[in-house]
Amino acid sequence: MGPRERRRAARAAERGRRPDPRALRRGLRAAHRGDVLSPRRFRASVDFAVAPAVAFDYLGDPRNRPEWQSSLLSVTLPERAAEPHLGLAWRETTMVGVRPRMEITRFERPTAWAEVGRWRGVEATLVLAFEERRSGCRVIAEGEISGRGAYAVPAAVAGRLAGLAIGADLRKAARILGSR
Repeated sequence: MGPRERRRAARAAERGRRPDPRALRRGLRAAHRGDVLSPRRFRASVDFAVAPAVAFDYLGDPRNRPEWQSSLLSVTLPERAAEPHLGLAWRETTMVGVRPRMEITRFERPTAWAEVGRWRGVEATLVLAFEERRSGCRVIAEGEISGRGAYAVPAAVAGRLAGLAIGADLRKAARILGSR
């Protein structure tokens, strides 16, 4: 306060009163920092009747996402995008009109794949681990969703539903790959 605001420092509060009756500039009070609720973590695992490399190639390619991800309408990749790779970025359009910017942050074929998605005040991460099994592989999905400011509550709600949704989407992908 003081010299930067060109006014005196706030005096001590009297019993039951605020220290300074004038409003503070936005950003000076903790309430203006943008509320962040604890990130909502989610987890799901699904068995696939295909080799880990086959599941990795299918799930890790953004072009396949609208086929198995129920909330997704479309994927927009850069024109020059070839095969999926570390750092590949794209836009998704969801059923509710959200258009997050997505990016592959881990690409270790055929054992691990991860992405991060950002849209306004929401950030979501998803990590897929591929474990070999006798009859194919198990895909373990783990992630979290967090939100800032006005997006904190919707992100928390989405985080509560994400485990169920990703589980259902992975089961759909397993059926698609099992029928090929």
